[in-house]
Amino acid sequence: MKRTSAVVVTAGAVLSAGAFTVPAQAAAPKAPSIVAKGGFVMNNGSGKTLFTKAADTRRSTGSTTKIMTARVVLGQKNLNLNSKVTIQKAYSDYIVSKGASSARLIVGDKVTVGQLLYGLMLPSGCDAAYALADKFGSGSTRAARVKSFIGKMNATAKSLGLKNTHFDSFDGIGHGANYSTPRDLTKLASSAMKYSTFRNVVKTKSTTQKVTMKSGGYRNMSWTNTNTLLGSYKGAIGVKTGSGPEAKYCLVFAATRGSKTVIGTVLTSSSVANRTADAKKLMDYGFKK
Repeated sequence: MKRTSAVVVTAGAVLSAGAFTVPAQAAAPKAPSIVAKGGFVMNNGSGKTLFTKAADTRRSTGSTTKIMTARVVLGQKNLNLNSKVTIQKAYSDYIVSKGASSARLIVGDKVTVGQLLYGLMLPSGCDAAYALADKFGSGSTRAARVKSFIGKMNATAKSLGLKNTHFDSFDGIGHGANYSTPRDLTKLASSAMKYSTFRNVVKTKSTTQKVTMKSGGYRNMSWTNTNTLLGSYKGAIGVKTGSGPEAKYCLVFAATRGSKTVIGTVLTSSSVANRTADAKKLMDYGFKK
């Protein structure tokens, strides 16, 4: 009798212990708090929304506008990335007059469209943006071509369903009607990332490009990416920084870990450090979701 009783007790103990070893379901990660006034993150593969903060509020976009500049160029039919553009004095004059970020393009040099995309996206060259707008707009004058190019930017926004986006400049130095939202900019970046050329450019930390001088010789142009997430955040693959008096500090970002890519935007953060911290928080959160 004693032996049977012991077995029963032991079995009961096993059952009791088993009740406590059922794994508890992991708690859902808590949404982070960010400094930026607007934020959005989605799963780039599925399009599923992972985080929102004033995601549809229109705000100034700064140089994140240049994502659309690149997207319009890459969407051209029969695009030849090796086609050369002669750098005009108007581009350098524009940089000086606006105190704008520059790829330091030199008047008279012949720079390929592919190289201009690096000058556009890495050092955020407004001169490169001007050159691309002049090249791919239509019209008999430079002003007409620029106006045409900005029209293409807005037509592309419409075709992508970006209902809260409007451009009035080719580089983000707007005239009062240059705006988008965290959701729209993220969708735009996702569309641009479908182009291998765009992906290759925006993941590049620095590059040196050989351009043709007016004399026929060559010079090296070196550009460093303003996106410090590259190399400092595991899996970072892009996309574009932005800043300005009204825009404050903006960042469109993307990272891949394993088979998952998260992509998102923060608008109107208070400093370079805070926009970077915001983006890291949102990507960490996105990968946990």
